[in-house]
Order: sequence, then C-alpha cells, then structure tokens
Amino acid sequence: MCLEGLIGLLELNCFTVEVSVGNHGEGGSDHGGWSRWSCHNQDEQSASQCSGSNRGGKAKVIEESTLARVIFIFLAGLKEKYDEAMRRNDVKAIVVTGNGGRFSGGFDINVLQEVQQTGNLSHLGRVSVDLMINTIEDAKKPSVAAIQGLALGGGLELAMSCHARISTPKAQLGLPELQLGIIPGFGVMFCIGTQRLPRLVGLQKAVEIMLLSKSIMSEEGSKLGLIDAVVSPGELMTTARMWALDIAERRRPWIISLKRTDKLESLGEAREILKFARAQAKKTAPNLPHPQLCLDVIEEGIVAGGLAGVLKEEKGFNDIILSETAKGLVHFFFSQRATTKVPGVTDLGLKPRQIKKVAVLGGGLMGSGIATSLVLSNIPVVLKEVNAGFLQQGINRISANLKSRVKKGSMTQEKFEKTMSLITGAVDYAEFRNVDMVIEAVIEKISLKQEIFSDLEKICPAHCILATNTSTIDLNLIGAKTHVQDRIVGAHFFSPAHVMPLLEIVRTEKTSPQIIVDLINVGKNIKKVPIVVGNCTGFAVNRMFFPYTQSAHMLAVLGVDIYRIDKVITSFGMPMGPFRLQDLVGYEVSIEVGKQFVTAFGDRTFKTPLTELMIENKRAGEKNGKGYYIYDEKRRASPAPEVKEIIEQARKNSKIMPDGKPIVVTDREILEMIFFPVVNETCRVLDEGIAIKASDLDVSSVLGMGFPAYRGGIIFWGDSIGAGHIYSSLKKWSESYGGLFKPSAYLEERAARGIPLSAPVAARNFGSRL
Repeated sequence: MCLEGLIGLLELNCFTVEVSVGNHGEGGSDHGGWSRWSCHNQDEQSASQCSGSNRGGKAKVIEESTLARVIFIFLAGLKEKYDEAMRRNDVKAIVVTGNGGRFSGGFDINVLQEVQQTGNLSHLGRVSVDLMINTIEDAKKPSVAAIQGLALGGGLELAMSCHARISTPKAQLGLPELQLGIIPGFGVMFCIGTQRLPRLVGLQKAVEIMLLSKSIMSEEGSKLGLIDAVVSPGELMTTARMWALDIAERRRPWIISLKRTDKLESLGEAREILKFARAQAKKTAPNLPHPQLCLDVIEEGIVAGGLAGVLKEEKGFNDIILSETAKGLVHFFFSQRATTKVPGVTDLGLKPRQIKKVAVLGGGLMGSGIATSLVLSNIPVVLKEVNAGFLQQGINRISANLKSRVKKGSMTQEKFEKTMSLITGAVDYAEFRNVDMVIEAVIEKISLKQEIFSDLEKICPAHCILATNTSTIDLNLIGAKTHVQDRIVGAHFFSPAHVMPLLEIVRTEKTSPQIIVDLINVGKNIKKVPIVVGNCTGFAVNRMFFPYTQSAHMLAVLGVDIYRIDKVITSFGMPMGPFRLQDLVGYEVSIEVGKQFVTAFGDRTFKTPLTELMIENKRAGEKNGKGYYIYDEKRRASPAPEVKEIIEQARKNSKIMPDGKPIVVTDREILEMIFFPVVNETCRVLDEGIAIKASDLDVSSVLGMGFPAYRGGIIFWGDSIGAGHIYSSLKKWSESYGGLFKPSAYLEERAARGIPLSAPVAARNFGSRL
C-alpha cells in the first residue's frame, strides 16, 4: 500500500485523501502485486469516504492530495485506511510517498494562525499521536517512506514514523518549525520530531538541525542514518516496495525509530551537548523561549524514554503555540508571502517581462552590491563608472563580494569565474542600447540624477526600466526633466545590497503597473523580498525610522547615558542600538539625510547638536575607529570615555534638560520613547497611503531595519502594546518635549475608537492629514 503524501511547502493548505484502487505490478508496471487506494471528502464537514477494489494485490497504495481545511479528515481517513490494511490478509506492507514529485512540506500553518487568533487549542486535534505511534510505528505490518523532492516539518516526522526511508537524490529534509516560534513535532498534528530525529542521526546533529532550522540533502541524510537508501526517481517505488516486503519477510530489520537508542550518546555526553546548546541558544536568542523548550523536550525523551518525551512535547507545543513570540513569527511568515499582492497592479493580469541584461550606474558600495545580487542570479550586468579607475574599483568590490563566498565554501572557484564573466565594464553609455533595466546608484545629488535620467531617456530602448536606488529623494524630482516618467521607479536596496533581503519598490502616480510587475519579478529572482510603496521623503523604511535616531539623541541631551540607551534597545532584540548604528552608517550621511527630513517634516523633527560636535572632534565612527565607541582591528566596539565631554557640550548647547538636570527614566520608558515615535510615523505612512497594508510595513521594519521578527514587525508590536497607551504616552511627552512626540491623527483616531493600528485604512483622499 503506497501513501501518495503530504504535498507542498510548509505554508500550503491542509490535506485530503482521495481513493481509487487499481493494479500496480512489481517494478512499477501496471500488473498485479500492488493496489492503489485513496480517500476523499466531499466537503469540509464530511467524513472521509473510501471506495475501490483490490484485484489480486499484496500491498495497498494510499494517495494524498492537498485541499484546504481538511487535515483532520485526512488524518482520520489515513488512520482508517491503515486500520483496514492491518485487518486484510492480502496486504503485507505499506509504502508512503508523495504526489507531484514532492513527499511533503508539512503542516498547514493557517491552522496555527487560527489557533492563535481564537485561542482555541481544539483546532489542533490529537489524532496524529495515536496515528504516528500506534497505527504506523507499532503496526504489525511495516511502512516504508518513499521520499522525493522534500520532506519538511510534519512531512519528515511522518517519514520518520515509518520503518525505513528511501529517497531520490537531492531531496530536502528538515524540521524548520523553530522559525515559527514552535518546536519540531506537531505534538497534535504530526508528532515526535524532537524524539525520533536524535534516535536516527544522533543527538549532536539532531540539535543542530532543529535549533538552526537547518535542512540537509538526502545524500547527507543517508550518511547520518536518516535515509536508508538513495536511488534514482525511476527506481524509487520499486526499491521502496521491495524494501517494505523485505521487512515484512524479515529479510531486513524491522526498526521502530522511537525505541532506538544505539545512535544516542551516553547520558553524560548527552547532557553536556544539551548544556552547551542551551548556553548558545541563550546567547544568540535570549528573548526566545522555544529553543529552550525544544531542548527540554529532547532531554526528557533521552532521560525518561521516547514516550515520556512525546507527552512533554505535546504539552510544550500546546503552551508555546499561544506565546507572543510564536504569534509574532507566524504573523511575519504570512506577511512576507503577501508583499507581492498589490491591488491595482498584480491583479491586472500583467505578465512580467524577461529581464535579460541590467546596467548599474555607479560602482560604489551600493552599486557593486546591487551588481553582485544580479550576477549571483545569472543576470548579466553592465557596470558603468565615470572613469577607468573608479570602474576597476567597482569590479574589485564585486570580486571581493564573490570571493568571500568562495572562502566560506558556498561557491566554487569555477562558479566564481563564471559569475564574474557576467560583468561588463563601461565608462560610457554605448552598452546601454540593449539593456532591459538600468539601476542608478550614484551619490544623492538631485542635479546629477536629473542629468543621468535625461541621458538614459535618449539612449536606452523604449521598453527599458529606469530605476533609481535613492533612499530619500522624491522620484518626481529625479524624473522632472524627462518625458518617460511612466518608466521611472525606485529600486531601493539596503546596504550591503547583496546581503540584505529587502527591496523597496517605489512608485509615483505615473509609474506604469507593468514596470512594477517587472521589478517585483526581478526582486524575487534575485532572492529579495519586494515591498511596493509610494513616493515621499524617505519612502517607507527610512521615513518610519527617522524618529528612531532622533529620539535617541533627544534622550541623550536630556541626560540619559547613550550606552544605556543602546543596551536597552539591543536587549529588546535590535541588532544594535541607535548610537552604534550611527557609528556604522557614518555621521556625514546622518546629517545629510537628517536635513531632508527636517525640510519635509520640520514640525516633528529634533535637530541634534551631537553629531556635528562629534565631527568637529574628528570622530567618524567605524570609518576612523573613533565614534561613540572605539573600534579595534576586528571592528569590535567598546565605549569611548572621552565622548562624555562631547555629550555634555551637546546638553549645554541644547538647553532642554528640565532645570538643567538629567531626566530620570526607566528602561521601559527609554524603549517606549524611542519606538513609540516610530510607530507614530508608521501610522502616518499608512494614513497617507504610502504603504498598501500594515503587514508590508511589518516586513519592512524587520528586513530593512532589523526589528525583531519574533515581535511581528513594528505595527504588530504596536497593536500588542495598544494604541491607547501609545497615544497617551506620546501626548504626555509632546507636552514636555515638543513635536517629535506629537501623536498623529491616525493614532489618535484608532486609540479613541479602539481599532487596531493594523486594521485596513478606509478609502479616502490620502495625504490630507498629518
């Protein structure tokens, strides 16, 4: 009997079972020996129904296909088919396989979201605990998993409950559940990932796979003992069937993975492995409870046995699924997958055009990083600079970016040379006559950009996308001297461009929907997450976060220690605090960007004297190793005592400390005084229609600024705090410290009406309120 299994990636919908019985002979031909069964449901409320006949078969094939909202029906139907197979004398063994070239991507995450939104754990059911252990693993007839494509999450757990696993080459295997704030082993949907994997590959490797959500290929799985044999796709079913019958006839060992102990380290060694893993998890993810829970559950199984581990896993899963971190990570998961749905653009039926060659103007850090991203995805690039010297520097930067991959072992020397061959250098526009897209990445000077785009209009083909990587300048200004504003679009990468995953696609009122569709597709092809936003100073990400640094500077001149501020922010989950970040970005950049925000939003900005004082004292941050921190040769930062005098001077110059004395604030107040203005400005971005939906801004805050993903994003986090508290806090601070904290009309309205910040904005003339 062959189960044609759990289809799709982790995010796909639940499963149903379809049943039809026919003859399938040995070696995969259509003659006697194997019969195929399936189960199906007529609607989401109906029970699984089965039909068919067995004409002379010795084994049964169950097929699974993917339909929404029927996972419980599927599990019950699968158990029913297994029970029937156990009763029938003409069934000797079972083969579990997948449909459409993939074994299974696992469980439907939509159910997780439903549970989190309702708090109703009964959505999870419990049938799979009995299914995996009693029905499959402890059955009197053996099961073999025939894996092709991938087996992830619950799919791998199902495979591990079988008595052997046969796979095709390059199949992807893993337990990625920690990415969602839960633990491997859907103790209710699918189960026992934390218990079986250590028994099949050893504790050390199992911990690595689970805590890092690391997938492995079937070839490595074979070496570890997770996979029993790797065979070609054409041999998969033949081998799996013969293996299953060999187990049934006792020609091969009948192995129950949950009861194995031969791969487990000694108890003392196991405890040392877990102790080290706990310390590492605490160091790298101090705010996350689920890695520690995962290790606790693993330890329970090692110390008290697999069944005890299963019971602890089930309880732990039910507890952790409703945690704030799990809610945040599940929200972020779905939000990322919704960014490419743009009303009025992606619903018009437009097909993305093929981008065969891209020109990049500027070989500096951003331009070379953008070029690197493109050639890594096999897109040929023309890199243009003003002269041969600058051009060679740009090519050298691309080479260095790629060589770092060779050094790390993620790229071969042969691949490096092939990738570098995709780059053509240029010091004029001759090569631009046959490109499909141009990305301008020169310095932030409006007159220069206007000149460049005027030239591009004349030289590039009529279909060519004209994109700018500007981070703040109004696109209407950039294209003001052209007649092709429908082809002008923002392609805002984040530094380093070949590493950071976000691509902010900026459209004006004149940008063609086709151009946006094309650029979304380019973003996906170069493995970026594209977010479509409107045109304004700072666009979405930089605009949302301009109060972040300004609030920190205000706190500094109000008397709060800058190193305490940074510590509070990193403890919250940001990769670095605002002062450490400014050291990284550079003071000149901060001043230039700050001027644009003062011009655009002067009523709610704070002009700090501190940055200019740092420059006057010849401090440039990481650039010269002296900023708010001192940097050694490995860029490790330590506080700079001499900065205290500069900060004192800034406080005297500002004259905003109440009665000349430092304010007294708690760590919580520091956190809120820095992030509530960010939430407030994000509300304005939504209110003005710069962003389509709140979830896009959540993704932008995480991927663009490093806001912790487990907090769901800036708006999701704001909703967890509550609009009322954010509004009242900002109103109080605005009365004491000015317009930087002035609540927006959007926030005030949401607080008064008790509406979540993330609720869709009613259609209206955007931009009318501030």
